[in-house]
Amino acid sequence: MKRQDYLSWDEYFMGIAHLSAGRSKDPGTQVGACIVSEENKILSVGYNGMPTGCSDDDMPWDREGDFLETKYPFVCHAELNAILNRSTGSLKNARIYVSLFPCNECAKAIIQSGIKEVIYGDDKYADTDGVKASKKMFNMAGVKLRKYENTNRVIKIEL
Repeated sequence: MKRQDYLSWDEYFMGIAHLSAGRSKDPGTQVGACIVSEENKILSVGYNGMPTGCSDDDMPWDREGDFLETKYPFVCHAELNAILNRSTGSLKNARIYVSLFPCNECAKAIIQSGIKEVIYGDDKYADTDGVKASKKMFNMAGVKLRKYENTNRVIKIEL
């Protein structure tokens, strides 16, 4: 008889998104994303961080201050990195698992890439104009939104 306590697809892919978030150097917010095909094959992963070639040690990580002294004009979000990191093929009809609800800029990239479903973890910025804009665009473009149903399963990885 096969084992019964294996990970569901949602647990597996959201787990990979959270594991990817662990690569972020951002001291305040770590976000991960995992893009999956209709056949449940991983197409790409990403996390929030500085663009390739820009040293994490030489870039600002502050959240407040003069705009150019903060992380905001520089950091690539997890969703955008996952979209840009795909090695080949289309993302049409794919789904994206992301640990934090996408901002309006990432929403545009998700829509333009053909992703048709967003499964998200935290929605802590739901009341911001950026997330309200994301939800409006997703709705208009027919992108399905689904809150990840936390199973509270503990997954331990020993390295």
